[in-house]
Amino acid sequence: WPLCTDPQGQANKWIKNMEAGIEVCKLSDKEFLRTLENAVRFGKPVVMENILEALDPALEPILLKQTFKQGGNIVMKIGDNVIPYHHDFKFYLTTKLPNPHYAPESSVKLTLLNFTITPDGLQDQLLVATVEAERPDLAEKKNQLVIQSADNKRKLQELQDEILYMLANSEGNILDDTKLIDTLAISKATSEEIMAAMAEAEVAETEIDTLSAKYIPVAVRGSILYFCISDLSLVDSMYQYSLAWFRALFL
Repeated sequence: WPLCTDPQGQANKWIKNMEAGIEVCKLSDKEFLRTLENAVRFGKPVVMENILEALDPALEPILLKQTFKQGGNIVMKIGDNVIPYHHDFKFYLTTKLPNPHYAPESSVKLTLLNFTITPDGLQDQLLVATVEAERPDLAEKKNQLVIQSADNKRKLQELQDEILYMLANSEGNILDDTKLIDTLAISKATSEEIMAAMAEAEVAETEIDTLSAKYIPVAVRGSILYFCISDLSLVDSMYQYSLAWFRALFL
């Protein structure tokens, strides 16, 4: 299961947006084992926040996916309880520690992912936020082009898959298969339309990127300012500022 290094809370936000109805718990919660048991039983996603460098031994069966058969069912023992294991269960762990050090025996049980913000990454985020605030029309058009581009690529892939399937399953002389020839003709015309639409979208996207580039200096200075403020914690631990607070201040 993934353990995300997440000092700015971005992984938490992304996971909660991705997984609808996700359960949230912490090791400090008295009922965290019951939350995990219910998630395992009913196949719900769960995120455990604020993990420290030492993992609770009670998590061992889940981290190692120690399932076994009992009475023809797949089950898992969590604490003293044997719980039916649902294959839709998902488990995420996040830590706010900026540079955690986990023992080798802990690391092998997890997939460590680093979500720590970088200056370039924050610059890109602030650029998007600036364009959305100053030119919402450009931001909306950019989002529509991204969706349209993804949809066109999907349609193109479906056409290619259909052609390959028909060619692979064609019997006898291909030239005598009128259905296949008609499908190829339609696919060619549709493919040309999609390619033309994709070319137009690329030109429009380039124009939008050129207009958005005017706001890059603002994003660069915002990124520098955030990391200056973030480093104040090295002077005194009292100076702790979150990325969410900074973004609200920035806009």
